[in-house]
Amino acid sequence: VQLVESGGGLVQAGGSLRLSCVASGDTWMIYSMGWYRQAPGKEREMVAQIIMRGGITNYEDSVKERFTISRDSDKNTWSLQMTNLEQEDTAMYYCHAQLNYSPFQTWGQGTQVTISS
Repeated sequence: VQLVESGGGLVQAGGSLRLSCVASGDTWMIYSMGWYRQAPGKEREMVAQIIMRGGITNYEDSVKERFTISRDSDKNTWSLQMTNLEQEDTAMYYCHAQLNYSPFQTWGQGTQVTISS
């Protein structure tokens, strides 16, 4: 499974951005789709996740009221709508898929999100 992200950029605090990820290859293997982020000097953390079956979502606490993950299963695409962005949201954002079979997960190349004051 290969993942390609799009939609990062520079936005002022309080603004919005939408990230998208397209999966190709053996997409039938996908168990969940999600987004992680990694800020300089920090560990990579899960931001949002959606389970393919049932559409159950999980969010990191600091983004729960501001970010929304959604999926279009027919197009093997998922998106992260980010609103009311804060400087603390500045990071490299990675598209992620958890797979039912080896290699059990795959990552996109990352897209930079920078929030200015």
